[in-house]
Amino acid sequence: MFENLSAIDIDRIIEMAWEDRTSFDAIFAQFGLKEDDVKALMKREMHPKNWRKWRARVSGRATKHEALRDKTVNRFKCTLQKSTGNRVSKKKY
Repeated sequence: MFENLSAIDIDRIIEMAWEDRTSFDAIFAQFGLKEDDVKALMKREMHPKNWRKWRARVSGRATKHEALRDKTVNRFKCTLQKSTGNRVSKKKY
């Protein structure tokens, strides 16, 4: 499932999954991963504690689903968010 993704792609998917305004639909459009695939990737790549924090954060969050979000939200990223590298703690193999 994730074999064709580069390390850079995986980092970007993780970064997008953490962003509040980036929907799962946007991740699907860019990388072809459904919501369940993103959850599986996050679980595989992250420390268990951080994965649990992420799951608690996105559970029930309307902005992660384009159909549920307010129609005034029309961007993937918060305007206040810095465009820096991925600083999410991931598993080190």
